[in-house]
Amino acid sequence: MERLSYANFDFSGQLISTIVGSYLMYYFTDVALIPIAAAGTILLIARVGDAVMTPFWGMAIDLTHSKYGKARPYFLWLSIPYIAAAILLFWTPGLDTHGKILYCTIVYLIYGAFFLGINAPITTILPLLTSNPDQRVVLNSWRLVGSNLGVFVVNSLTLPLVAFFGKGNDIKGFRIFVIIFAILCLAGQLFSFFHVRERVIVPNSERVTLGRSIHAMKNNWPWFIIVLANFLFWIAQQGRQQSMVYYFTYYFNNKSLVTLFNSISIIQVVGVIAIPFFNRFMSKNRIWIMGLVGAVLGQFIIMLSGLNLTGTIIGWLIANVGSGIAVSMPFAMLGSAVDYGEWKNGVNAAGILTTIGSSFCISMGQGLAGVLNGKVMSFFGYVANHAQTAQALSGIKISFHWITIIGYGIAIIPLLMYQKYEKMEPKITSDLSKTRK
Repeated sequence: MERLSYANFDFSGQLISTIVGSYLMYYFTDVALIPIAAAGTILLIARVGDAVMTPFWGMAIDLTHSKYGKARPYFLWLSIPYIAAAILLFWTPGLDTHGKILYCTIVYLIYGAFFLGINAPITTILPLLTSNPDQRVVLNSWRLVGSNLGVFVVNSLTLPLVAFFGKGNDIKGFRIFVIIFAILCLAGQLFSFFHVRERVIVPNSERVTLGRSIHAMKNNWPWFIIVLANFLFWIAQQGRQQSMVYYFTYYFNNKSLVTLFNSISIIQVVGVIAIPFFNRFMSKNRIWIMGLVGAVLGQFIIMLSGLNLTGTIIGWLIANVGSGIAVSMPFAMLGSAVDYGEWKNGVNAAGILTTIGSSFCISMGQGLAGVLNGKVMSFFGYVANHAQTAQALSGIKISFHWITIIGYGIAIIPLLMYQKYEKMEPKITSDLSKTRK
């Protein structure tokens, strides 16, 4: 039940965050009719806000000592504010363009703050559930299966249900759709809250202040490597996800393919489930690199296939198996980076280290991908709800292919330096078990 509940945290969370990550930019440009360059800027401004908020949430978790634990209570405290902000985000009032830009910027900043607060504990709680690195890999696989199922549900149903509820009015359709999924998200988060327990107790002799948290980062090279690689990964991942709506709508001229290809993305579960098997004879670092290589290879196949649907599907399957593996590994490995910081510097700053390593990377990756896509497509002359010129289609293809390929490819580079730190994990786990006792 506890493994299922941990998986359900991310399944429930994805019912909202996938709508925002996959469809918000499209909603801004083609539904709320905000200029695409302005929409990209809104995403970047919100992500800068996240950069400011990330240390706050991480430190808040580190300073929390409640009857529910350190990370677990945030699922209870923040679920309602989180879904309320998400509903308002897709409730754009009938304002002029400048009014809508201001409204969306403010609400997205608020949403981003609560997203960090509700998302960070999912990763932070993992090293508090077990101190065994291999068990963390298994638990993380459960979590990512739940996550992928949530993504599958949202991507399979969003556009069809928006059309069904809106009956030609996409603003109304998005509002009703988001309200329903927000209620489901709330119910799922509360269910999981009542069915998980924190078991790893770390010494609390010193309050983990911001200064102490920064000390935990000192010479914590495995953590820096994970953060850099994960940040680059999320630029590629979110860039691919945001631009695919435009790619299939305007390049293939078939909007229904968006739902089809988003549904096919469930193949990522194959990669996630295979991780514990690979981990029996491969290091976590090499598994992560293997996933990134697969994602790059698949995207190249899509690009070279052009309008050939069969080739595009084959490339999409390979790319998603690869990205499914790659998206899983940093969450499983951040717990080891937290342990390294405690072992090296005497400070267990699980909250701030995992928050920056996960939620910050996701948010900033989404923001940077949004502004890159927005600037590129605007530069090439994209116009919403119109047949695109050959030049505009080139901009869409650059966004979908090259931002994705370059991001995944560069993420491999820092991982080449991680292997030696992974070999230290058995000693670190043994030493910490004695210290904590």
